[in-house]
Amino acid sequence: MAPATKAKTEIHTAESCIASVRAVKDALEVLSGRWKLPIILSVSFGTKRFKQISKELNGITDKVLSKELKELEANQLISRTVYDAFPPVVEYAITDHGKSLNKVIAELGTWGAAHRKKIIGR
Repeated sequence: MAPATKAKTEIHTAESCIASVRAVKDALEVLSGRWKLPIILSVSFGTKRFKQISKELNGITDKVLSKELKELEANQLISRTVYDAFPPVVEYAITDHGKSLNKVIAELGTWGAAHRKKIIGR
């Protein structure tokens, strides 16, 4: 049998609260908005071109998709590859850093399904 371990006692301080709030705010700033998580999910299923992402995310405008892709690339969650062709070919893919969100997105999906069931019964 494994030796008994003592439960770790966390000490909650004003500083630890501020650090926790800051970390959540940082994450929400990077992922906020209607389209960022759906875009991440789209490219999680494989490398995509702009129009492929646009079709999968019914309702997003090209202007908004372009802006969101630039922000996600700046935060190193997706990569953009331009191929030397005519016309130019641009592909978007999830990065390893973007893949680190897989558990978070899965948990959000689980919570969202449970919340929907609780609130509207389906």
